Amino acid sequence: TIACLSRSLQMDKNMTDGNKIIPENNYVLLLEFNNGEKKQFDVKPYIKGSWFGKLKDASYFRSVKTNGFNIEWPDGQDICPDDLYFNAY
Repeated sequence: TIACLSRSLQMDKNMTDGNKIIPENNYVLLLEFNNGEKKQFDVKPYIKGSWFGKLKDASYFRSVKTNGFNIEWPDGQDICPDDLYFNAY
């Protein structure tokens, strides 16, 4: 959405880079942001429907990568950068 894109541009300096995303058990991602913060992000609330439902497959869930701005899975599922930052704990 436009709001997500707008906030994402402001958050760019905090987003994850290359090797700083680790998929953990129970559909949680360990993220290290460029500002040094380490947070966990629970993906479970996103895993519904046919599109994000693919993440139920544990091996597919572990295939998550970052492009330096957001995270994404091979078929194109992604999570908005500001969601990652503000909704992680």
